[in-house]
Amino acid sequence: MNVVLTVGNSMMGDDGAGPLLAEMMAETPIEGWIAVNGGSTPENVTHQIRDLKPNRLVIVDATDMELAPGEIRIVNPDDIAEMFFMSTHNMPLNFLIDQLREDIEEVIFLGVQPDVVMFYFPMTEKVTQAVRVIYQRLSIWDTGESFERL
Repeated sequence: MNVVLTVGNSMMGDDGAGPLLAEMMAETPIEGWIAVNGGSTPENVTHQIRDLKPNRLVIVDATDMELAPGEIRIVNPDDIAEMFFMSTHNMPLNFLIDQLREDIEEVIFLGVQPDVVMFYFPMTEKVTQAVRVIYQRLSIWDTGESFERL
């Protein structure tokens, strides 16, 4: 079984990429996948993820990778600490990933390059399209090679 942990704040423009994916998966589930919406405090749902005992965990979050808005990349978890100068989360995601790696065989961090991350701004079309791409590719996910690595 596979789990998607979505991270982000839907009230902050493109930072809502993760929560949008969780909504899409709740409305139309993908066989073999369960979505857990971690919002701005994903550390609060780690117990739910551990209880599910997934073989694979994909964490989806808006991430400043200095790419064009809407670009999607698999990010090496060891590089995450250096990337998060500006974070909307309480706990750095690399700490969360290290904790989850203790119990889960495969943990993959999938970043979506945001354009606008500001309170009360709508999500941009490029990021909305990126979330749709992720949703579509989850149903055929095997090794994650359908996404480029950063």
